[in-house]
Amino acid sequence: MTTNTTAAHGTSAIESGIGPAIDSGIGSVTDSAIGSGIDYAIAAAEAARTRLDFAKSAPKVFRAIVGFDAAAREGLDPALVELIQIRASHLNHCAYCLHMHTNDARKAGESEDRLHMVAVWREARHFFTEREQAALALTEAVTLVADGGIPDEVYTQAAAHFDDGELAHVLALIMTINTWNRVALATGKVAGTDERK
Repeated sequence: MTTNTTAAHGTSAIESGIGPAIDSGIGSVTDSAIGSGIDYAIAAAEAARTRLDFAKSAPKVFRAIVGFDAAAREGLDPALVELIQIRASHLNHCAYCLHMHTNDARKAGESEDRLHMVAVWREARHFFTEREQAALALTEAVTLVADGGIPDEVYTQAAAHFDDGELAHVLALIMTINTWNRVALATGKVAGTDERK
């Protein structure tokens, strides 16, 4: 088990003097100061993390999940991949994966409007294609499988928008993001960090 004890406990970023500075001209926190404060908070949270490093503790298993993830996304539209991963991460309350995949989506050109609407896509259907809506509904059903299985209408709608090979990859992607969410949550991964770097 990895134990990190270098974080100063009980001291905020502002109290320590390392966090954000106040813009004395207008009395507001500057954007760069906010960034510095967030960076400090992320570093402090990571330093305080006491759970094992899954990739180092089970490298063969970790590489197998990476391989499963790569195979699952093969042939799928990158924008759809990120929407699926974002929605599953919302449902699983995985801040680490949500932060990672919203950033990946932005880098791939996804709009802020659509990113904001993923959690409420049913009320904002006009932001998403029918194919994306079918994938999001399937993502919800598979992620929340214990709540009622996979309804026939959800599966049928997805099958109408994806051929068998694509649908198998969408299902595999949903399975991999649910696995990643559970790895991140179980090991206390810190939102804002990214072990891929």
